[in-house]
Formats: sequence, structure tokens, C-alpha cells
Amino acid sequence: MIANRRRIRPSTIVLTLALLVATAVVLLPFAIIVFTAFKPVAEVNAFPPTLVPTEWTLANLERILTELPFLRLALNSFLFAGGVTAFALVFDSLAAYALARIDFTGQRVLLIMIIASLMIPFQATLIPVFQLVSELGWVNTFAGLIAPRAADAFGIFFLRQFFLALPRDLDSAARIDGASEFRVFWSVVLPNAVPALLTLAIFIFVNNWNDLLWPLIFTTEREMGTITSGLTLLTGPGGIIPYGVMMAGSLIAVFPLVVAFLFVQRRFIESIATTGLK
Repeated sequence: MIANRRRIRPSTIVLTLALLVATAVVLLPFAIIVFTAFKPVAEVNAFPPTLVPTEWTLANLERILTELPFLRLALNSFLFAGGVTAFALVFDSLAAYALARIDFTGQRVLLIMIIASLMIPFQATLIPVFQLVSELGWVNTFAGLIAPRAADAFGIFFLRQFFLALPRDLDSAARIDGASEFRVFWSVVLPNAVPALLTLAIFIFVNNWNDLLWPLIFTTEREMGTITSGLTLLTGPGGIIPYGVMMAGSLIAVFPLVVAFLFVQRRFIESIATTGLK
């Protein structure tokens, strides 16, 4: 008796191969960063280039730790990205709750204005914001770095869509029991929006952790820089870029982000799957 074998469809094979190719394309830049970080200078500048180093070295990592106040820069990055994330979650969730669960005059106009602000390039508002921060005396301070980013139009819209998906019966039941509007927000809506809040927190934290232009402009002191802006201090005379050192710094900078994502990846996928669904 010939055992029945499950036939593999050609479409399955094609999709699997496409997935493998896409995975390789996505991981290739990260592989280049990892291998370049452990290459000596001569091999980094060699032509034709090689992917895997023939000689492994820790000189690039040592240069970062010795020539930069790296621990201070890492602390600044955590305070900057973490502070922006904390404030943005508070203000974005409050605004999103008002737009999603409270009916008031001008609600639609306000929502359109918030969405329209997403179309304004970041560079268009950079100079006015810097002038305001400078007049307040907040240059080279965490207040100057964090305050202008304490709210985010994308975060408001994202959380609003998630709040709309929550049953309004929850609000009504809480109000019947005598709960105030803030109590409904804090005790009913937010506990059911944890996946969306974690997802938004990842987006905001990663965006600010990797940002170069903002801390580069709003800080002029070496001790107030972040990891990304601090790496620019290693540029050699004549604008020569030490690629091995830069890749080593990038590798160190991306490590906390990978760890953070691994902790919340299930909630992240859950939020993407449920946001916007009724």
C-alpha cells in the first residue's frame, strides 16, 4: 500500500522562495553592519569589498569607548527617547480619547487639522521651533529636546482608530455606575488599549533613539549629545568617515531596540492585527 503523500502546491514553493529572498534582503544591511564593525581599517577600505572579515578586530569598539563619553551619550539617548515616549503617550492618548469617545463642536475640523499636519515636512518647522526653544533658554537641555515632541499627530490618529474599535457599551456602563469622564478613560479605555500603547511606544522610542538631526541642532555641548549625534564627532579631518567605527557605533545603538522589541513583539503583532477592526 502506497502511503498518501501531501502534495506541495507550486504557489506554496513560490511564496516560500519569495519570503526567503525578502528576508535575505532585509537582513543583508544588518549583516553588513555587524561584519564591518569587526573589520580592521585596511579591510574596510579594501576593494573589492568583502562581507565576512578575514581578520576580526575589536579596535572599532575600543575607539568608541575611549574617544567618546559613550555611557553619557547612551544615558542621554535613553532620557531623550524615553522622555518623549512617556509624554507623547500621555498627551496622544488624551487627545485620541476626546476625538474618539466624546462628541463636541468642531471635532471633525480638529481631526482634519491634525491629519493635515502630518503632511507638513519636519524641516519646515525646524527653524521656528529652534527659535522658540532658544528664547526659552532650553538649548542644551532635556526640556528643549523633549518638549517640542511631547505630542505627535500620528500617535493621536493611531490611538483614535484603536479607541473607535472598542465597544461604546463599556463607556455607558461605567457612566451609569457614576464614573467621571477621566475615570472612564483611565479605568476602562486605557486597560483595553495596552497593545496599541505598546506599539506606539515602540514607534516613538525607535524614531527618537535613531534621530540624528534633532539632537544635532538642539545640542551644542558634547555632554548633551546622543549616540547618533556623538558618532559624528569621530569624523576625521577633511570629512573622512571611519566606516568601521560608525558601524560599530550603529551596532551598539541598535542593540537596546532589538531587546525592547523582543519583549513586546507579541503585543505589537496583536495591535497591528486588531487596530481599526470593529
